Amino acid sequence: MRINREAKPQEKCEVSGCDQDSERSISRKKIKEAMSWTLKGDDSRALLCKNHYREFKKATKEDRKLESLRR
Repeated sequence: MRINREAKPQEKCEVSGCDQDSERSISRKKIKEAMSWTLKGDDSRALLCKNHYREFKKATKEDRKLESLRR
């Protein structure tokens, strides 16, 4: 059974200065390699809102494309 996203309490984006609800969870290491954002918290994964997730995806598009070609 799939858990409904609306069922759990919404957490906030972990990028400093952003107060939007989080949409996705991504490895903190990958975010630090690709972006120059300062992140709140110390977990191994960071929560991102829709806008920051979109920026991250655009910034890492070429890397993801090259990684898929290596497989």
